[in-house]
Amino acid sequence: MMLISSCLAGLKVRYNGTDSLNGSIQQLVKENKAVTVCPELMGGFTTPREPAEIIGGDGEDVLNGKAVVLEKSGRDVTELYVKGAHATLQKALEIGATTVILKEYSPSCGSAVIYNGHFNDSKIVGVGVTTALLRRNDIQVISEETFFLENQ
Repeated sequence: MMLISSCLAGLKVRYNGTDSLNGSIQQLVKENKAVTVCPELMGGFTTPREPAEIIGGDGEDVLNGKAVVLEKSGRDVTELYVKGAHATLQKALEIGATTVILKEYSPSCGSAVIYNGHFNDSKIVGVGVTTALLRRNDIQVISEETFFLENQ
């Protein structure tokens, strides 16, 4: 069983109320091969919500207490991102997920690249908070982009 970002399955849960539908990933859910999860919603956010980015590093740094997650207005939402990461880890363990497909660039879900923390649409190499926690627990995390390349 796989765990995947809800937005990739077509659920309108992104910060701006949209999805990031990926038909191949949506098919995994329809075939009962995957379960959807949204770390932000599991952390206590609603949709829509203000955009947020990691300031001072990446998800590893957030878990180590060296970086924070701030909304564009400056509100510190680090605690909610960490809470969502732990809830996602619990779900992955419950279903026995060995692979998790998460939305690239997200401060929760990015698996290789995230936004740079300046809210200027620039990206840096790094991982989101949920990805960092899952990998610490030996769960493979890939992006929808990697999934697409591996399944062509």
